Amino acid sequence: MTRVSPYALLVLANLLWGGNFVIGRAIAESLPPYTLSFLRWCTALLVFLPFAWPNVRKEWPIVRKHMPTVIFMALTGVAGFNTLLYIALHYTTSINASLVNSSTPIVICILSFFMLRERLNKNQTVGIILSLAGVLFILSKGSLATLFAFSFNIGDLLVIAALICWSIYSVLVKRYTGILPGYSTFLICIIIGIGILFPFFIYEAFITHVPITWSFGSLLTVLYTGIFASIVAFISWNSAVSQVGPGKAGIFLNLIPVFASVFAILFIDERLTWYQAAGGIFVVLGVYISTRITSPSGSGPLPLEQSAGANRS
Repeated sequence: MTRVSPYALLVLANLLWGGNFVIGRAIAESLPPYTLSFLRWCTALLVFLPFAWPNVRKEWPIVRKHMPTVIFMALTGVAGFNTLLYIALHYTTSINASLVNSSTPIVICILSFFMLRERLNKNQTVGIILSLAGVLFILSKGSLATLFAFSFNIGDLLVIAALICWSIYSVLVKRYTGILPGYSTFLICIIIGIGILFPFFIYEAFITHVPITWSFGSLLTVLYTGIFASIVAFISWNSAVSQVGPGKAGIFLNLIPVFASVFAILFIDERLTWYQAAGGIFVVLGVYISTRITSPSGSGPLPLEQSAGANRS
């Protein structure tokens, strides 16, 4: 059986996550964020449990040994990222959220420096500056007055909190590749994530009585996010990151705003503004520069195959 390319897996994961941004925005008035996130992962658990449970029974001692790390992965990658994103999409557009989120590779580079002791090279430093400038341009809508007043959209700030969670999760995936078993760890993360989300779901559904509108669309949303944006996308991402490393995989996150923008324009009538386009160009350019790996002699970039291997551990 031919092995699927990790780069094809990265494209698939980001295609599905691009759709997640748009569907999260489209359903914002029908399904409140904690409810959507909780039901999403409950659906994912039901689908994934039969496939992963035999592995858990054999690999539980390994997972239990690293339980603090697994809990932190569940908090950041399962409960934190998605819930913060769904809350953010109540206040900002899916295009804006996906563009801000595209700075994730820069955050991954910074966290890899502190958590994995990976040194930042000149390209990464330049890329970080360009990407941060692009994010600030998007957040301020191209207005210096907004920038100096620091009166940013709360939704965009929540997206930043979400991408920090996702960056931590991605670095942990790379750090524990070969130590933690993939399927078993992911299943336990889902279970723990559901446990973290449960009290928030109860509070939202039964105490604050946030209205929920059930329809064919909301049902499809739960199924899409639970199966495709969770199981298929996460497994594809984790498999690819373990092969090429978080830094190299991170550049593919630039596909999320591309897919999200196309879907948003086609399906929910959003419009791409000039400041989003300008800021997005800076973000993408910064990420591109930061992920270019120069040859040992400094003569230029390595070929794709070599640069991918340089990130393996």
